[in-house]
Amino acid sequence: MALKKRNKISAEFSMSSLTDIIFLLLIFFMLTSTLVSQNALNLKLPSSTSKTVAPQSIAVSIEKQGRFYYNGKRMSVGNVEKNLREAVRSAGNRDKVTISIVSERGTPIEYVVQIMDMANRLKVQAILATEPIK
Repeated sequence: MALKKRNKISAEFSMSSLTDIIFLLLIFFMLTSTLVSQNALNLKLPSSTSKTVAPQSIAVSIEKQGRFYYNGKRMSVGNVEKNLREAVRSAGNRDKVTISIVSERGTPIEYVVQIMDMANRLKVQAILATEPIK
């Protein structure tokens, strides 16, 4: 009496399908990471034609009503200056730090000048964020 051979189940899996899935995930995360918005506030920016990119940018947002935001957190002007001072001190090299001023269209210029004066006192560069002209 002859015994039949059993069909053995293979414990191996195809690596090509795994590499395809990893490649697709890599592409997905690369595309979605570039679409993340830097500013959580819904501000309408003024227009400009020049383009400037800062190496290490600290965002200070200003609303028309005079509300100030430091990296998305609402605070008073005095607290904004304290946080800017601390950020510049922790960065070490002042040349690498840039304050990005994001002011809503129609914001009184005095508010913007206050932040620019802070940047001047701290001896760091300040950039006014704008929208490109369409």
